[in-house]
Amino acid sequence: MRGSMRILVGIVIAAFPMLTYWCNREYNPVTGENQHVNMSADQEIALGLQAAPQMAAQYGGRHPDQQAVAKVKEFGQRIVQNTKARETPYAFDFHLLADENTVNAFALPGRQIFITAGLLRRLQTEGQVAGVLGHEVGHVVARHSAEQTVKSKLTQGLSGATAVATYDPENPSSASTAAAAAMVGRHLNLKYGRDDELESDRLSVAFTAQAGYDPRSMIGVMEILAQAGGGGGGPEIFQTHPNPENRNTRLQQAIGKEFPCGVRPGWWSKETGFPFQIKKLLVTC
Repeated sequence: MRGSMRILVGIVIAAFPMLTYWCNREYNPVTGENQHVNMSADQEIALGLQAAPQMAAQYGGRHPDQQAVAKVKEFGQRIVQNTKARETPYAFDFHLLADENTVNAFALPGRQIFITAGLLRRLQTEGQVAGVLGHEVGHVVARHSAEQTVKSKLTQGLSGATAVATYDPENPSSASTAAAAAMVGRHLNLKYGRDDELESDRLSVAFTAQAGYDPRSMIGVMEILAQAGGGGGGPEIFQTHPNPENRNTRLQQAIGKEFPCGVRPGWWSKETGFPFQIKKLLVTC
């Protein structure tokens, strides 16, 4: 294929994902942003429900202690009922997973939110639990999974178009350009993921405060994640999540913006009695 023809074909290939990306726009009343998404809330919910059993099985299934499970649901629903999350189409469901060793929490598209016993036992206040669950609620209401799907298709399409436009079979070294484009696409997708984490952190600050918890709680969560190796190690550019230390800096900025006059001591009354009660429930026999 001649060089000019390759470029023309590459442009045509690139046009489709770009048009698909820019034509799929929807306003999000929770974040106040116009988002690029190509699925409905009902489709997100269906995807989450379909994936939930398999994801739970990967972490040992649901925790058998119904008292601890009920507490997680209570804290999660307090976040939902006191924030804009209650105005969304998502009927949130919160799950405690039996895995005592893994420090993790995650949200599936649509409403399914999970926290492992390994993370829960490390949290020290109700506010920290609410902060973690609020962060995951943030992922759902910000529709991060739907956004990531569209962004991934865009970067894959543009990477493929670059490969077609630049690869010359008679010049094997031209393959390096296609490989570089694919690498750039992967790093862009990782950056999108890190940006989503930071947005969910900001939402968690607002959500925890609106639900009556200390908005500074997530700072302690980041310290716990750092101690547990939650940053994943290595340069942040290669990670799906920002390093906890960097997230803490952003959290402090978000708290300062949300509460420019500072957080009044003693305002929140939901910080007592939690650590002993839940940790006792989750002690391994």
